[in-house]
Amino acid sequence: MSRPTPAPSRHRREPVFRTLEIIATTLVRVQGLELRYSGIDNIPGRRSDGAVLAINHTGYVDFIPAALGVYRAGRRTRFMIKSEVMSIGIMRFLVNRTGTVAVDRSAGAQAYRAAVDSLRSGEVVAVYPEATISRSFELKDFKTGAVRMAAESGVPIVPVIVWGAQRQWTKGGIRRMGRSKIPVSVTFGPPITVAGDADAAAETARLREVMYRMLLDAQEGYGPHPAGELWVPARLGGSAPTRAEAAELEEAEARRRAEAKAQKAARPARPWWRHKLGR
Repeated sequence: MSRPTPAPSRHRREPVFRTLEIIATTLVRVQGLELRYSGIDNIPGRRSDGAVLAINHTGYVDFIPAALGVYRAGRRTRFMIKSEVMSIGIMRFLVNRTGTVAVDRSAGAQAYRAAVDSLRSGEVVAVYPEATISRSFELKDFKTGAVRMAAESGVPIVPVIVWGAQRQWTKGGIRRMGRSKIPVSVTFGPPITVAGDADAAAETARLREVMYRMLLDAQEGYGPHPAGELWVPARLGGSAPTRAEAAELEEAEARRRAEAKAQKAARPARPWWRHKLGR
């Protein structure tokens, strides 16, 4: 059984974070989302106990139900996000005031150290082991970061499966951010302990297997998956791409990004006075 939502007074020390929690809770109510939680007791309750949350990634807003579940346990989630968002003023403001860890893929060691420090200080740090959104809604191959951080900081990994959030907003043309009354299930699995000298690849494979079984259970208990729907995996009769098809789409997207970046770099720099005049 889920714990009751803690009183706001427990979170007054971080006014920006508290404001975001109010906004997220209000958004969920306006949308009429049916959040279904299980396993909230698996989140460490003491503020001195850190944990890595390993979350599957199916959409742009699946972090909201996961974070609200952690909030119900009286904790806050420090997400690891792409450093590109730091170029946006409001995002830079939020990142700097919510303990979020910005990840620069060209200098990942710095973000890794910041995450380990947060874990050692008792924070709950959320990681997407798949790194990017899964277009197939199946689990992609996992990166080893979650396991390595848990091993080095001496904290457990709490596997998390969010199912249904891809019906709101994801890659492939789905965007329903209005009052949709979509059910979203969030399952927090039993903590996984990783030894400090453990083999990262083997432990990552173990984590993925645990989360795969959790995903199957979440899908089975979710309700009907209508045939042909974009949000339903091909394995369940939906029209989402298979893992192989999703990989091809991602490779094509990566090529387009690389080509655009190369073209931009090849353009001659504009004189300073044209920047001033907007030409």
